[in-house]
Amino acid sequence: MTAQPRSILDRIGNTSLFALRHIVPPNGARILLKLESENPTGSMKDRMAFAMIEAAEADGRLRHGGTVVEYTGGSTGVSLALVCAVKGYPLDVVTSDAFSQEKLDHMRLLGATLHIVKSDGGRMTEKLTRDMIEQARIIAEEKGSFWTDQMKNRDQIAAYHRMANEIWEQTDGRIDGLVQSVGTAASLRGIAERLRHHHDGIRIVAVEPAESAVLSGSPSGAHKIDGIGAGYVVPLWQPTLADLIERVSTEEAMAMAFRLAREEGLFAGTSTGANVVAALKLAERLEPDATIVTVMCDTGMKYLKTFEARLAANPRA
Repeated sequence: MTAQPRSILDRIGNTSLFALRHIVPPNGARILLKLESENPTGSMKDRMAFAMIEAAEADGRLRHGGTVVEYTGGSTGVSLALVCAVKGYPLDVVTSDAFSQEKLDHMRLLGATLHIVKSDGGRMTEKLTRDMIEQARIIAEEKGSFWTDQMKNRDQIAAYHRMANEIWEQTDGRIDGLVQSVGTAASLRGIAERLRHHHDGIRIVAVEPAESAVLSGSPSGAHKIDGIGAGYVVPLWQPTLADLIERVSTEEAMAMAFRLAREEGLFAGTSTGANVVAALKLAERLEPDATIVTVMCDTGMKYLKTFEARLAANPRA
């Protein structure tokens, strides 16, 4: 008999790997999408939130009766809100009006207390990231909270090592390329490290917003791809891990998110759209029998209002 989960947290991970059928490269290469939307909150960030909290519990940084604080564009906050709700920790989330209302609502419904930092016209910028980090630091200091500090927290990398092992097993070791967008850089770093442990010839592509391509050496700018592109080179980034950095615009990412919904029935966010755009470009550089894995970072249900506004402004989008 299959063991029953002790809590919803036992449902994190072991997500499906799905081959795109219609949005495919002309040369016949396969693009496989890791469906992280299958996690409890519909996001890959469930993995890292669980890992950060469990590590802090294990070494005593977070004890019974303690509180947690984090700055986040939304998905990490939702995932932390889930984990903290199950484990009984009050959570303060520093976030912004730049991010989808659905994510903010989801965090509140899971019991998090939100602290909203105003953005520059709803855009993600370096200043906004740094303002959110500073407010989280102040809250942690004033309340004595455990600050997960996702931009620097290495505990999350182990969660992505496990995700890489899933990918390796699901592909039977037949993988030629990995494509992943960069937010904290932990997912790219963890998955790439472990996949290269299995096979050091895998091509690794990092994805960042074209409007703020700081990893490529361009100036910081503003964009609207939730969850990626902090506006500065984040501490967990390691340039040696990526063979290539692909720049994808907000417009390209949004258009691909719509294509995934209409042509594949996969309703995803803009970071997933950016991943698929970059995966198609990598396919052009590889052999026709290549297999490329990228990530469906979350579900498009987190962005309904954003997508509705886009459709209202441009019905043919």
